[in-house]
Amino acid sequence: MNQIIKNISVVLTAAVLFSGCTKETGPLTDVRPGVAVTVSNAIAYRPEPTVSVSKSAIVSPGVVGPIQIVLSIPASSKHTIKSITKVTASTSPASVQSTGTTGFYTSAPILGTGTTATFTTTLTEYITKVGGSIPASNTELSRRFYFLVTLDDDTVIIPEPVRVLVTD
Repeated sequence: MNQIIKNISVVLTAAVLFSGCTKETGPLTDVRPGVAVTVSNAIAYRPEPTVSVSKSAIVSPGVVGPIQIVLSIPASSKHTIKSITKVTASTSPASVQSTGTTGFYTSAPILGTGTTATFTTTLTEYITKVGGSIPASNTELSRRFYFLVTLDDDTVIIPEPVRVLVTD
C-alpha cells in the first residue's frame, strides 16, 4: 500500500512540475522575427551570408569593386519591403540599432520593390567611408554590413550581418 502511495505521489509531483514550465524569452534566447530576411545573392554562409566583390572590376574611372547585397523576404509572407531604413558598416549591430540620425553608411532610405530591396556600393566608397586600403584577395572586408529593414506594416527587422569577400 505504501508503494502505491509513493508511486502516485511521484506521478502527481512530476505532472505539477511539467505543467508549470513555460518557455521564457530572455537576454540569452535567440529571438527570430516573424518574417525571415535573406540575402538572395549570397555566395556562401560563413556563418553569415557572404557576397563577393572583385577588386579588378572597374565601375568608372577611379572607382572599383561593385558591391551589391539583395535582401529579400518570402513571397508567402504577405508583406513587402518598404525600405532599407539604415545601413552601417560596423563590427557590431549596435550602430544600426541606434536611434541617432548620423553615422550611417547611407543618408537616405533605400526603397524596396515588392519582396526585395537592393543595397549597392563600391569597394572604393567603402574604403573612403571606413578607411584603410584595398584588402588582399580572398579576404573579407574588416567590417560587416548591418541593415535595418522596414516592412509595409512598419515592422522593423534587423537581419543577419552580411560579409563581403574580396576576390581578384
